[in-house]
Amino acid sequence: MAANLPTQTIKKASDREVRQFFDNYFTKKVSYPTNEVNAVVGFFKKRGFDEEAAIAVAGVLLQQAKIDDVKIFKVLDTLEGLDQVKLSAVVAEVMNYNRSKTSSVGFKREDTRDKLERRNIIY
Repeated sequence: MAANLPTQTIKKASDREVRQFFDNYFTKKVSYPTNEVNAVVGFFKKRGFDEEAAIAVAGVLLQQAKIDDVKIFKVLDTLEGLDQVKLSAVVAEVMNYNRSKTSSVGFKREDTRDKLERRNIIY
């Protein structure tokens, strides 16, 4: 006989482990040494990045360094000599490599051409 009552779910002891396994099936656990994470976050905070931005960039740089099998401290030594504009360009480039192809990070550069020259150039 059909009733309008909701069905009862019976909780089993193994239910939790199975659910947890399948909830994490497509996620890969990634871990980095604390000193590397703190060094990268501190590097970007020292250069004027906000806390959240420094953490986000650090995560992407650590991931990319692991993919490329490069020590993160070597990457930081390379970035050390860059000024603010070049550092932003490098960070934007690395972020774009790790983003969905439907969006990208960028910044506007001022046009240094003379207006007379621009008039004759077809875009």
